[in-house]
Amino acid sequence: MRIGLSINYAGGFKEIAAEVADLERAGLDIVFVPEAYSFDAVSALGYLAARTERVQLASGILQLFTRTPTLTAMTAAGLDNVSDGRFILGLGASGPQVIEGFHGVRYDSPIGRTREVVEICRKVWRRERLEYAGKYYTMPLPPEQGTGLGKALKLINHPVRDRIPVFLAALGPKNVALAAEIADGWQPMFYLPEKAHDVWGGALAEGSAARDPGLGEFDVYVGPVLAIGENVDHLLELVKANLALYIGGMGAKGKNFYHALATQYGFGAEADRIQELYLAGRKDEATKAVPDALARGISLIGPKSFVAERIAAFAEAGATVLNVVPVAEDAAGRVKQIEMLRALV
Repeated sequence: MRIGLSINYAGGFKEIAAEVADLERAGLDIVFVPEAYSFDAVSALGYLAARTERVQLASGILQLFTRTPTLTAMTAAGLDNVSDGRFILGLGASGPQVIEGFHGVRYDSPIGRTREVVEICRKVWRRERLEYAGKYYTMPLPPEQGTGLGKALKLINHPVRDRIPVFLAALGPKNVALAAEIADGWQPMFYLPEKAHDVWGGALAEGSAARDPGLGEFDVYVGPVLAIGENVDHLLELVKANLALYIGGMGAKGKNFYHALATQYGFGAEADRIQELYLAGRKDEATKAVPDALARGISLIGPKSFVAERIAAFAEAGATVLNVVPVAEDAAGRVKQIEMLRALV
């Protein structure tokens, strides 16, 4: 299995880049740069490309609604160029709170738009003259919708690769099926290996049945919190706090992807209670309401023997990349965590 790590988007890029270089030497394979409503991910990815040599660089994720499809393709090709072919394009729809609230863009038809964006990106990378007539995107723009001066163009530059890997962040069955059909990989959230097949197995099978064999292997990027040690159980509280935030606060009642996921995992009553407490402003109580079994099951927290067992469970469920969140007191501690994980995988 490969080892990935998401940088903290609240930090400064320059400080993070020095740590990533140390993590690369410790055995890190992929660094993911998120883009919520923070600094943009592209600036950090370009900076990291100049400060690293081997590690792959992934957007985790670029938001579907915030760039035109061709700008997404151009950006990916540019990052692949400056990194000498080390870029992975992570795409996701984000959610209406961010897209409509921060960007002022309507959140609609994420599944259909995702398919078209990926198709357009691949046409651009192949340097095809771009003519595309989809339901959501049309290039060139028809005369009746613009000036009539639009021309079918192709990318000026020759990309390092005409097939930059694409992974999709997805939770719902239709989104997951789409990822299995058209993408090089899939990034779920809060992946519980013992329940993964029950929740996503049907969608993955549906998408795989329609998949072009030429796409090759399908990666599954999972994101457990990492803390290898003898006395680290108290760190489960960090996992619980994050679960409470997403299950309780990321969306209204009936419109929360993560609440639905916890329910599918078999924690429906607990998810209802977490949401009730969180939306009432009782966040500490919501955190305490998160079941130990859920927090422990999605994490790599414990002694080496326990973590090794959990790694095996993730691998058996189909995970190919452990995109970990190492918890330590400082950068040196995070590097040590990656070194210990490298020895186990």
